[in-house]
Amino acid sequence: QVQLVESGGGLVQAGGSLRLSCTASGDAFSNYYMGWFRQVPGKGREFVGSITRNGGATLYADTAKGRFTISRDNAKNTVYLQMNSLKPEDTAVYYCAANNNWITSATADFASWGQGTQVTVSS
Repeated sequence: QVQLVESGGGLVQAGGSLRLSCTASGDAFSNYYMGWFRQVPGKGREFVGSITRNGGATLYADTAKGRFTISRDNAKNTVYLQMNSLKPEDTAVYYCAANNNWITSATADFASWGQGTQVTVSS
């Protein structure tokens, strides 16, 4: 199992940018496909994007395409979510997650989760 810690959340105005980081420990980070999800109160976790083990391929939700970019640095055991052109509807707690099977958008495929970081976008 890998342990995950997110950082980089905060308050930003609409149209602004934030970069979230998720640092892993406890197991070989490069063995894991990584994903980003978000959740607002009263709703389930929503897929944002995911990335392959070597960073060569990514998968995005329609709401993230063209605005968000996932990348990873295996030497630093870290995956990033660069968020540009933020909208108030992007306000949520953002989670990173790890799975060692495949690149996927399915929440149930991810076995390890971080504690989340709050992103608030003001209008």
